[in-house]
Parts: sequence; structure tokens; C-alpha cells
Amino acid sequence: MPNNENNSDQTLVMQFAKWPEAGKVKTRLIPALGEQGALAAHCELTLAVLDNLLATAFPLQLWWDCDRTPPAEAAQVLEALQQHCVQQRFQSDGNLGDRMAAALSCALRSHTVAMIVGSDCPSVDADHVLLAAEKLTHVDVVLGPSEDGGYVLIGARKVVPGMLDGIRWGSEHVLRQTCEKLESAGLSVGLLPMRWDVDEAEDWQRFQREFVG
Repeated sequence: MPNNENNSDQTLVMQFAKWPEAGKVKTRLIPALGEQGALAAHCELTLAVLDNLLATAFPLQLWWDCDRTPPAEAAQVLEALQQHCVQQRFQSDGNLGDRMAAALSCALRSHTVAMIVGSDCPSVDADHVLLAAEKLTHVDVVLGPSEDGGYVLIGARKVVPGMLDGIRWGSEHVLRQTCEKLESAGLSVGLLPMRWDVDEAEDWQRFQREFVG
């Protein structure tokens, strides 16, 4: 396990999450689980990722994609955030690239290193995040590739305007396009070992097998 004793206070981890609302989260799971089942899955995944990130001992924030009255189903997530004193923030407007770039830029005003992990990425364990922090001592940006062609983690010690513009979010080309964009912006990039996230019904089944039992 990489040693994070020397940079724990300088590294901020941000968990990105969609606001828990039936019919608007994990929509590709709805055919198999129904709207309420997909919402429950979203909350379960959010808590699993939260546990992984808390285990890093890095300062942690959870960034929601909007601000609405919390549904009853979100109670367990909100209670966990309060229990662990996790600050809640809200993402900016725009596409995913706009929102991630804005969050990283905001975080780097007060921290040396900032990272974002999605709430559908339970395979990103504490060691994966610590490895990302270690790599960021040598490169400007680190990406955690996912099996679907995207990435489950982005970390940075430097941001430049437009560095995540023009990416076809949701496509199998996200990782490649992001690497090309970052390098064309003059940023050095490091890659982590491959991980996976939960989008489809088979991914949910995999999560149940590997993490729930």
C-alpha cells in the first residue's frame, strides 16, 4: 500500500454522486430492478464508494449533481455523511467535463492534489486512490481507466482552462479522448490499473457477487 502519511492533508478526494431520485438514477438498471430498485442500488453503491474513500484517511467531500429535498430512500446515505462529517457540495452547471474541471479547480485552491471518484465505482478501493496520489507526485493528471473505455477516477495537481472540453461523454472513447486533450494542453498524464463501474444489469450482478456475497 502506498504511504499517504506525508500528503494526507494536501490531498482532497471528491465523490461525485447523482441526487437520489427514483427514475433518474441508474436508469439502465430500471428494466431489471424497477425505478425503486434502481434507486436502492444507487444508494447502496454510493455507500460502498463512500466506505472505500473514507478508508484512505484523506479529506473527503461528496458533490451532488443538484440540490433538492431528500427522499426517504436517501436517509441512509445522508446519515452516513453526517456520521463521518463529510462535507456536502454541489456540482456546477454544464456537462460532466465542465463539472469535473470546475470541482478540481476549486479543490486545488486549498489543496495540492485533488481527485474525483464516481459513486458507481465500487472497484475503486482505498489502495487505488492511494496509488493515484502517489502517481500525482510525478504527473499533472492521473486517470483510472474503466473496462468500458471511460475512467473511474481523475486526479490532478494542475488544471488548465478547457482541459476536459470536447469529450464524447458516455462513449467508449472517453479515456482516449481525455488523454489526447490533456496532452495537447501540455499536461503530463499517468494511468492506473484497470477497474470497472456499475452501469448495466450484469455490472450490478457482478457487484453483488464480488462485494455483497
